[in-house]
Amino acid sequence: MITSQQMRAARALLGIDQRELAELAGLSLPTIQRMEASNGQVRGVVDTLVKVITALENAGIELLGEYSPSVGTGRGVRLRDVADADPKAPGRALLSAKFPSRPAIR
Repeated sequence: MITSQQMRAARALLGIDQRELAELAGLSLPTIQRMEASNGQVRGVVDTLVKVITALENAGIELLGEYSPSVGTGRGVRLRDVADADPKAPGRALLSAKFPSRPAIR
């Protein structure tokens, strides 16, 4: 399944609007708009969902289900559990990955 939030995030990563996604999936713009307006899991005809998922995957998006590991190596976004967040150091994981700590020069 896919959520409306995943659809919007995928479009943002690809830099496309709803109309472009509709064209890629072979669907109408109002269909994409309805899907993205839903709350949580997108509901609809299975064939329609498959078309959207296939279009996103063909464009390079890796859709991750809950508790699914990522097998890709590209950039992306994943919503992590709030319990895993460190409120004292927001953004720490990204910064430490970009700027690993170096030994002090003496």
